[in-house]
Amino acid sequence: MAKDINLSSRTRNPLLLLLCFTTLMLLRTEAVWLTIPSKGTKCMSEEIQTHVVVLADYYVVADDVKGHQLQTISAKVTSPYGNTLHQNENVTHGQFAFTTTETGNYVACFWVDTKRQEGAGETTISLEWKTGIAAKDWDSVARKEKIEGVELELRKLEGAVEAIRDNLIYLKNREAEMREVSETTNAKVAWFSIFSLGVCILVSVLQLWYLKRFFRKKKLI
Repeated sequence: MAKDINLSSRTRNPLLLLLCFTTLMLLRTEAVWLTIPSKGTKCMSEEIQTHVVVLADYYVVADDVKGHQLQTISAKVTSPYGNTLHQNENVTHGQFAFTTTETGNYVACFWVDTKRQEGAGETTISLEWKTGIAAKDWDSVARKEKIEGVELELRKLEGAVEAIRDNLIYLKNREAEMREVSETTNAKVAWFSIFSLGVCILVSVLQLWYLKRFFRKKKLI
């Protein structure tokens, strides 16, 4: 009996460690530094499904030159169908938040305002992009529901598991769609091959009939 208990505890510990690691990876967010050229646009995209909260904060990183004025940038965020979700011009920092209504790639583009700044060079910005469970304000949840410590961590684990489940369902649905498209394409290719083979056979038969008829008229056969 003791061996069974030890075995079950050994099997549970890796699962708990895996869940904790997954939660930390989901909740962990790091700012991405993007270098924007003086002439051009730098974009970042992420594939997101519907009903997902997105939060982002961006700002121009100051250079090492003291007294140098920060260059201003423009930002634009678009949905998969081209709808503008956020647009800001001539700023050094900004933020945006929205809940997705379309499934696909959401694109955030940044560029330097060269019209207002002559001789502007490359600009570095810091972008912190949070989606899903990482964008949830757990401090507000803890204050509202009066939970803390282990209970709060368990709530985070629950949210992480739900996020993983939703992601797996999304991937499963995408796989089913891709498989259906692949099967439809294979069927069309097969029918096209059969049609092409039939056309080739028909053309060959007509060529033989024509040549045979031609040679008979010329009395060569």
